[in-house]
Amino acid sequence: MPSRYWGLVPSFYNHFDSKTELFEAAVEDALGEYGQTFDDRLRGIDDPAELVAAGFRLSARMADSRPELMQVLRRRGLWHIHADNGLATRALRDLQTGMASGRFTSLDPTVALSALGGTLLSLVELRFARPELDGDEAAVNLAEMVLRMLGVPPEEAHEVARRPLPDLT
Repeated sequence: MPSRYWGLVPSFYNHFDSKTELFEAAVEDALGEYGQTFDDRLRGIDDPAELVAAGFRLSARMADSRPELMQVLRRRGLWHIHADNGLATRALRDLQTGMASGRFTSLDPTVALSALGGTLLSLVELRFARPELDGDEAAVNLAEMVLRMLGVPPEEAHEVARRPLPDLT
């Protein structure tokens, strides 16, 4: 590398106090990208139940279409379930909207976020641990269960969890 570039590398790393801090910034960036992908693909969907179900189903598909991003979620997602950015803020927004509208049973949104986050991380782990399983079907079933947990009637949760999804490409 030409010597004129050597000054750039240390200045970049000077913004972080440690390698761990640098890594965490990269994880936050990846989770922000993940959340932005959802915002882009789910634009126009107003039903909080449909947003939650689609989020689960798109996550399962992203294990195939964007495995490197999903590996980040798989390895570091638990530590970011209650973060002030990325996926957590989007999921909390959808939960609060659903509760305010009466679509979801009034629950503590932070506790509901824990349940959603843990279930989503379990789904991602399932996709990598058991690639022979039908990931789409597992995601639909989990989405339906989560909607029922949030208070959506069983028949409606079944229908919402199976609505057509936007393409990830």
